[in-house]
Amino acid sequence: MSITVACLDMAGTTVADDGTVMEAFTAAITEQNLPVTAFSQAMKDVRSSMGQSKIEVFRRILGDDAAAVKANEAFEDHYGAAVGRGAVAAMPGAEDTFAALRAAGVRVCLATGFSPVTREAIIARLGWGTLIDLALSPADAGFLGRGRPWPDLPLTALLRLGGGAVSELAVAGDTGSDVESGLRAGAAVVAGVLTGAGTRADLEQAGAPLILETIAGLLPYVVS
Repeated sequence: MSITVACLDMAGTTVADDGTVMEAFTAAITEQNLPVTAFSQAMKDVRSSMGQSKIEVFRRILGDDAAAVKANEAFEDHYGAAVGRGAVAAMPGAEDTFAALRAAGVRVCLATGFSPVTREAIIARLGWGTLIDLALSPADAGFLGRGRPWPDLPLTALLRLGGGAVSELAVAGDTGSDVESGLRAGAAVVAGVLTGAGTRADLEQAGAPLILETIAGLLPYVVS
């Protein structure tokens, strides 16, 4: 069965941001005034959680919902300011990949752990509104609002874009959480991409059936 829906990650996969995600995390956690040991552990946890819902990462690290909300707001403010300064760009080959997929009848969804506000700011900054079919954040994924590594984002993309079965779904991203999400969703094509946070070892450990140098490498596996 042919692929009809491609669910692609943003930062690190289709969007280049030159480390701004980690800078935003660092700034947000620094504002929590944690002891040195706790700060170091928090940053270690952040690095191992790349690709996941940002608010959930903060909840897990800080163990307090109010503190997590405050930290997430600081993260969003820092990252949003960076977007406004032009700190994001299209990953090489991303826009051509969108065009080739859509020309072949594959509907394109961008999925992210960012809030909808930050996600839309990135899309607006890059002028991608007409280049894709859908964009999703964890808040859009049903009443649970679960992000990666849960399967909710790619499955929501499949449903909203009219896919017939998970055998028509392709998922690609740069972290182990992206890979795990695609595998849990039962996607026919699940690819790890080496342009972002995840190393080849990280993606292999997550069980990536495909590991690509760039998002453009997805096309031969999706477009016949």
